[in-house]
Amino acid sequence: MSPLRVLIVDDEPLARMRLASLVRECADPPCEVVGEAGDPASALAWLASHEADVTLLDIQMPGANGMQLAQRLRDDAAFRGRCGAIVFVTAHAEHALRAFELEATDYLTKPVRRERLQQALRRAAERRPAEPEGGVVVVSDRGRVVRVPLADVLYLKAELKYVTLRTAEHTHLLDESLTELEPRLAGRFIRIHRNALVARRAVRALERRPLPGDAGDEGAEGWAVRVAPTDEWLAVSRRQLPAVREALGADAL
Repeated sequence: MSPLRVLIVDDEPLARMRLASLVRECADPPCEVVGEAGDPASALAWLASHEADVTLLDIQMPGANGMQLAQRLRDDAAFRGRCGAIVFVTAHAEHALRAFELEATDYLTKPVRRERLQQALRRAAERRPAEPEGGVVVVSDRGRVVRVPLADVLYLKAELKYVTLRTAEHTHLLDESLTELEPRLAGRFIRIHRNALVARRAVRALERRPLPGDAGDEGAEGWAVRVAPTDEWLAVSRRQLPAVREALGADAL
């Protein structure tokens, strides 16, 4: 399972630094600090374009306090679920009842002991939704982070400076290169061209087809695969053709 992504929200820089250090020392579950915020407004700004599996949340902060932030994260559909499990981390023990009314996973009092933090993080890990089988590709969609299950991906195609990820319903742009992505897709995707990887399950046919029209290739043909359910045809290079045939069991074609 991938490391637990942790967001730390505390108005004291030293407190954030200490918590971050304790989080990095945790090996069970493995964790990584993916964001920090010094007040609720900054936390909301971060969560508008990122996600965390667990948020370590102070209570007494400038502006809205941690309880008000937790209420907003629970009630506002734009943020619901983006903060993951909430673990309050505070010097004030008297807010514990209200914290659990807000469905907090745990409530830690400062100074936080490493063993106690690890226990809270284990609880958060146990409540984390299971990743879709086969993993996900993380993409940015209009300023928001979207986790696309690999099982939904039909193909990835390099175009100009970006890689296009295609599902049955959506198209996303990635900053990663096909070379970076390919090791994570091995076994489930076939490289059909230097600029394209296609999901095995999505290939419906391998045929000779007219090449895209340009003046120099009038009437020329080349190999292509048909991708379902979009019925798009993607070119197969001569270099990749033997591997594509072998992968698809298409020796008779």
